[in-house]
Amino acid sequence: EVDFMLCEIGGTVGDIEGNARKAIAAWQAGRDAGADMVVLPEMFLIGYQPQDLVRKPAFVADAMARIEALAAEVADGPILGIGAPFADETGLYNAYSILRGGKVVSRTLKHELPNYNVFDEVRLYRPGPLGGPFDAGPLRIGVPICEDAWLPDVCEAMAESGADLFVVPNGSPYFRDKFPFRLNAMVARVTENDLPLAYLNMVGGQDDQAFDG
Repeated sequence: EVDFMLCEIGGTVGDIEGNARKAIAAWQAGRDAGADMVVLPEMFLIGYQPQDLVRKPAFVADAMARIEALAAEVADGPILGIGAPFADETGLYNAYSILRGGKVVSRTLKHELPNYNVFDEVRLYRPGPLGGPFDAGPLRIGVPICEDAWLPDVCEAMAESGADLFVVPNGSPYFRDKFPFRLNAMVARVTENDLPLAYLNMVGGQDDQAFDG
């Protein structure tokens, strides 16, 4: 058994330090409540959508350094899952990091990059590989990032790699009557893989987009 705290909050675009403080406050609340894992939304550390801010190498480097520092700050307590950009010699990725025991113990790289309506991720990021789950002690948890759970391949790969459940961090903008679309997509992933799924979406607004949890 793993107790989760799913935090339906939003970060402020560009405010790495302010968002990190929000993450620590959420983690402390989870620790006080006895949670084993605290889960924050997609790209929480830098805010969503960051658009061309992530094309600035110094900004991405600052975000990556803050993730490493954050891992040390939340070493004594529950696992923290948090979205942030990640870059290496292969390119820039929309990533989700798992912080445990003072270290980044796992990093999922978003595979399915949306490129329609308000999304422009194909231009900004490289698609990550089909990845597996991470070990959370008694459970192996797959973390399909937003669009990764709207299509079948990523969840299927995680299930085949031994996932016991899916935790889905999202930056999913609101439009009228969107809830049934979300629900149908997530039910499909549950049915296809015979695994439970926890869905977390951010709350707040950025420019012309609203996020409704």
